[in-house]
This record gives sequence, C-alpha cells and structure tokens, in this order.
Amino acid sequence: MDNQRSTRDLIASLRYAFAIAGVGVFFALGARASDPADDYPPLVLELAVLAVVSTGLTLCRRRRGLVPCTLVLVPVSMIFAGVIGAVMLGLLAIAVRRSWPVAAAVGGVHMSILTVVFWLTTEDPRAFWETVVVFLALDAALITSGMFVRSQRLLVHSLRERARDAEEQQRLRVEEARHLERERLAREMHDVLAHRISLLAVHAGALEFRRDASAEERHAAGVIRQSAYDALEDLREVIGMLRAEQDTSVVERPQPTLNDLPALVEQARQAGAPVTLDNRIAAPSQVPTGLGRHVYRIVQEGLTNARKHAPGAQVWVTVEASGAKGLRVEVRNRLPAGGTATEIPGTGTGLIGLRERVDLVGGRLEHARTPDGEFQLRAWLPR
Repeated sequence: MDNQRSTRDLIASLRYAFAIAGVGVFFALGARASDPADDYPPLVLELAVLAVVSTGLTLCRRRRGLVPCTLVLVPVSMIFAGVIGAVMLGLLAIAVRRSWPVAAAVGGVHMSILTVVFWLTTEDPRAFWETVVVFLALDAALITSGMFVRSQRLLVHSLRERARDAEEQQRLRVEEARHLERERLAREMHDVLAHRISLLAVHAGALEFRRDASAEERHAAGVIRQSAYDALEDLREVIGMLRAEQDTSVVERPQPTLNDLPALVEQARQAGAPVTLDNRIAAPSQVPTGLGRHVYRIVQEGLTNARKHAPGAQVWVTVEASGAKGLRVEVRNRLPAGGTATEIPGTGTGLIGLRERVDLVGGRLEHARTPDGEFQLRAWLPR
C-alpha cells in the first residue's frame, strides 16, 4: 500500500514538474516572439533558471513552503518570463491545497507586484490596462479552478468518511447481534442441557449405589454417570467459548491430543462398544498439538457414529504415519445385520463438521459403506 502511494506521488510530482517546464517554455518563447526588440536574458540562462524553479516548486508542492516559494518567484518572473508559468501553477496548487483566503492573498500580492512593474515599464496606458486585466483574469480563473478542485476533493473525502463510518456501524451492529445470539445460545444450553445432563448424572449415581442392583448394572450406571460428568465439562467449555468474546475470565480446558486417544477408546469400551485401537505412531507426544487434536476429534466422531447407528458392533481404529508428510486415520465398524443402520435422532452435522475441520488444515476426508458390510471413515492430515 505504501509503495503504491509513493509511486502515485512520484508520478504526480513528475507531471507537475513537466507542466511547470512546459508552461515556462511557452511563456519564454511567446514573450520573445511577441516583442523581439525587448532586452531578454539569454534563452539558455532562462531555461536553466526554469529547470531550477520547476524542481524547487515541485519539492515545495507537498510541504508548507509552497506559499513562500510562490511569493519568491513573483519578482523573479518580472525578469524571466518563463517563470510566469511557475507562478501561475503555484497559485493553482495553493488554491487546491490551502484555503481560499490564502490563495486570494497570494493572488493579490502577485497582481500588486505586476501592476507596479507594468506601471513603471509600460508607456502606453491601453497596453498597461490590457496586461493587468489579462493577468487578473488568469489569476481569478486559476484560483476559481483550484477552489473547485479543492471542494471536489473535500466532497469525495467526506463521502469516503461517511462510507467508512457506515461500514463501521454495520460491523458493530453485526457483532452486537452475534454477541446477543451467542449469549442466547449459551443461556439455552446452560438452562436446558446442563440441567438435564445433571439429572442424568444424579439418577445414574443413585442407580450405581443401589444395593439390589447387579454388579453389571452398577458398572453401567457408573459409566453413564462419568459420561454425564464429562459431557457437563464439555458443555461448560462450549458455553465458555460462546461467552469468551466478552468474558476474559474464562479459562479453557486443556485440549485433547494424540496421547489422550487410549483414554477415549477406553471410555467407549466401558460404554459397551468393542473397540480395537491400532496406534502405529511410535512417539505420540512428538505429534504437533493441533494435529493430535484433529486426530482425536475424528476418532471421537467415528466412535459416536458407530455407537448411534451400529450399537454393539465391532469398531477398529487405526492411526499411522502416511509417509513423512502426514497422518492417516481410519475408523471402521460393522453394520447391523441386513446392512441397515439403527436410526437414532441426530443433527447430521457431525461429518460435515469433520470435513470442514479437515479442509481447514489441507487434508482429505472420505466416508462410505463397503461391500463387506462395514462403514469406513478415513482421513489424511498433513503434518
């Protein structure tokens, strides 16, 4: 952005310098053509002065020295006709960049010096008044044009500011609406889901300690109770994430990694799912945290799908390196007899969320039923 602005400034300065030089040459040659008998400075000297003036005025154009530089050039233009063009363009630049009283004051000084010089050097009153009127019209036209350009620039700047303000207000409204929606979701999840999961944990705990319950029933109740407590922790984490933008006191739980995969499989086994884990990663702790978390979530979703749609079916989980640049994850489970999955209510967004997660890191996700009566979930993740 800064390079583009510097390039535009350089191009504008070069155009301004060439304009001063071109107009100056026009005035220098025009003066000699209109009155060849007059005693003019050597043309080479005038062109050299014009080169210095165009360079100096261009350098002053973007600084506060534009007004004094233009005023200094006014008496110089009485000697070198080519400098008249520099004075004119300087007056135009002042009208564009400064307020109209400043431009009018510089124009007044210019006309005052011109009037005095022409009064002393012109013998014909008619020629004197014609010259004064011409330069007065030129100064007025330049100041008017500069003021018009300045007003247009101010208008464009004002419109841009209003557009930026409108965009900022729209962004704030969207953020406020998003925050309110997140707060609403957090309240609903806390008031409804947390309450029901807490009741589930309480009932499971009561069943676990009933004396007339069998050992198998007490074990199952304990698994349900622990799963409910884990679900409450996950729910608190989600609620905390929903409120994290406004509540900086929320402390996130440690995110799961590849080292937590055996514990996840053990939880599934305690829930009654026969799961076989084949982790072929020699050093799971050396796998990057983000990559390990993605592997954990993929296996978690695969186990959840198997538990929902094929309860009690054998599940195989395989994690292995795929060359030196990635990891391969596979979760397979047997389909129920007849190849028809058990219909358990669900949102249907689990695999969609997994695909989005995998796509974000540049991986691939595949899932399909096989002719052997299995459902396969495969993913490749780059290291």
